[in-house]
Amino acid sequence: MTSRNFSDLNLPKEMLHNLEELGFKEMTPIQALSLPVILEKKDIIAKAKTGSGKTAAFGLGLLARLDVKKFKIQSLVLCPTRELADQVAKELRRLARATHNIKILSLCGGNAFGPQLGSLRHGAHIIVGTPGRVLAHLTKGSLSLTDLEVLVLDEADRMLDMGFIEEIQNLIAHAPSSRQTLLFSATYPDSIEELSSSIQNDAVQVEAESQESANNIEEIFYESEDKAATLVKILAKVKPETAIVFCNMKIQTQDMAKDLRKMGIDALAIHGDLEQYQRNDVLVQFSNRSCSVLVATDVAARGIDIKELDMVVNIDLAKDESTYTHRIGRTGRAGASGLAFTIYSADEARDADFYKNETRLFKDENDLALAHKFSLTPKNVTLVIEGGKKDKVRPGDILGALTGDTGIAGKYVGKIDIYDRQAYVAIERTMIKQAHQCLTKGNLKGRKFDVWILD
Repeated sequence: MTSRNFSDLNLPKEMLHNLEELGFKEMTPIQALSLPVILEKKDIIAKAKTGSGKTAAFGLGLLARLDVKKFKIQSLVLCPTRELADQVAKELRRLARATHNIKILSLCGGNAFGPQLGSLRHGAHIIVGTPGRVLAHLTKGSLSLTDLEVLVLDEADRMLDMGFIEEIQNLIAHAPSSRQTLLFSATYPDSIEELSSSIQNDAVQVEAESQESANNIEEIFYESEDKAATLVKILAKVKPETAIVFCNMKIQTQDMAKDLRKMGIDALAIHGDLEQYQRNDVLVQFSNRSCSVLVATDVAARGIDIKELDMVVNIDLAKDESTYTHRIGRTGRAGASGLAFTIYSADEARDADFYKNETRLFKDENDLALAHKFSLTPKNVTLVIEGGKKDKVRPGDILGALTGDTGIAGKYVGKIDIYDRQAYVAIERTMIKQAHQCLTKGNLKGRKFDVWILD
């Protein structure tokens, strides 16, 4: 039987102590299967679904072999999207906090090139990024992989789906052949096997899905000629705090979010054409429960990690079973139950038949009650502060400014997100005006910052 104790691994004592402080009780199945192999410096193909703890699996592996005194790029983690890359970098910093002077740098498209050049000139140990931007820096000569020891491809199947194979191949041409290559994927299509054979050496295959408890998701399908109306009926029935609605096309996300807002349902759209600051605004509002419904494309939704997502709705049939699995796998995590709805038109009925099995329910849309005068308003509203990490603003500073002598009770303050030049704080809707007044009239770090309510 595979051990689940981190202490049985050859990890530094300070790393084990940090894991204990972070609340890591025991290894998840994918960690227990992959970490011993990774620590032996072998290549690996690891199959595990989203939310299985795979970031800690490869993160602990690459951190354990890192030489902090050697200020060179020793590890590179490639991710399909900016959001996932940011999420991975954040988790690596948490795992590395017991080891001083480790520098982890994000290189993603959609962010300004100039500041990245400046950061690279100061050096780093670990790079986390998207294939296109990392390759751009390699081509420009601002990044060198000469000293690379570990290459990680996170969500490799999705990178291939998005057409990154050429970028990955060109990028790997800049890396030493003697490196260790770790490939993590939620699915294992033929293209993954082909990729592995071209970039890995005697890779060990591990699969955690058989050991992981299946997500507890009820899957329901409705045929409808008015998908927006059916969606509203579903929302009225479930009354979710958080829901993701998947569309196949960018333009559909905007139109659907607009239609939902007209019908009294708080909704925002996210797709590939948004500027980075717009993406941040949308993702922050959804994650801190200032937005009830997020309408997204598959690509834009990658990297969104909401632990307690009430439900997922496919407003269009997923293009294949793998995409469908990725979509609905965002709900029903960590032992919680989840709901996954799919709405399809009569023209799509034949394609919908592909999804029929003994567990999925195909119901009559007429069984849903009319959503008369239904509205869905989130419990929180987001305040934006024009000050962030570069201004030395910390969560404690914001909380203190809000809950001071003339402020509000701490129970009304939700999630606080701090970026380089901005900070976002969720406030319970009933207290938003008072909270805005506190930050507008008061001081933060002895300074005045512009503050506004994000609509």
